[in-house]
Amino acid sequence: MTARRVSMADVAERAGVSGQTVSRVVNASPRVDPETRARVEAAMSALGYRPHRAARALRTGRTQTIGLVVSTLASVGNSRMLQAVADAAATRGYALTVVTLGADGDVAAAFERLAEQGVDGAIVLNEATARVRGADVGASGLRLVVVDSPRDNRFGVVETEHAAGARSAVEHLLALGHATVHHLAGPDGSFAAAERERGWREALAAAGAAVPPMVRGDWTSASGFAAASALLETGATAVFAANDQMALGVLRAVAESGREVPGEVSVVGGFDDVADAADYRPPLTTVRQDFDALGARAVAALVDGIEAGTPAAFETVPTRLVVRESTAPAPS
Repeated sequence: MTARRVSMADVAERAGVSGQTVSRVVNASPRVDPETRARVEAAMSALGYRPHRAARALRTGRTQTIGLVVSTLASVGNSRMLQAVADAAATRGYALTVVTLGADGDVAAAFERLAEQGVDGAIVLNEATARVRGADVGASGLRLVVVDSPRDNRFGVVETEHAAGARSAVEHLLALGHATVHHLAGPDGSFAAAERERGWREALAAAGAAVPPMVRGDWTSASGFAAASALLETGATAVFAANDQMALGVLRAVAESGREVPGEVSVVGGFDDVADAADYRPPLTTVRQDFDALGARAVAALVDGIEAGTPAAFETVPTRLVVRESTAPAPS
């Protein structure tokens, strides 16, 4: 025999309220006092009640599902953002549908696919944002929030303060007496990489320091290792990498060249403050991105817009320099 699904009537009976009150709690109506809401939620939990999404969609015109569009989940930043968005969406009672674009994916087609699945809106992450800026985002009718993009009145934007974080990293190295700071940048076309490069240039210009030639990687430690060879040939004493994975490659390259970090070369791991950064050898100085806050704000901006019709928002999330043992005074 199949167990009977717990109904709103069951919840109402246990909580001692009307079915309409249970419905209001399920649909997050403000017309329920906190004490009653708590009693209804306790009854739901005790009975194992789960709202029926299809029925609710018919009543409200919403599916309580949002989409996430991302180029790849292979990078640390994207995978951490996926987790942050999924956690924040679950807290707000929304399911998540993920679409990965790959290297040549069509973002407009991704939006159409999400619209066909009935999502209420979508969040676009990092490298995928460049394709959004050049697409007809209104064709699908989806409400959008884009993470890391210039301000655009077609969609909401939540942005990490990349340039400010980069400036703090470069200023830290200059304060240690390094004549200049070399930069291992992220891939061309990435908004985050461009903003971190801008912060690097601004900090050097403000200090009157020379701006050395820049090299690029693709966010991976392998690209950091390959690019570091060119940097080390210049006699660099300080390197600011655009993310922690590339910095790991730099640390390996310095070690294999017979030099020491930080005695001869100081390294700042750009961004992320990955979970293993404190266990690099030496522990990595880096700029911490608050992925949880970024995901929560992106979900809040999207869901608030869906539920309350609020206009597209622009928000920034600050960063913080975390100083560890990979940086030291310039060699004399």
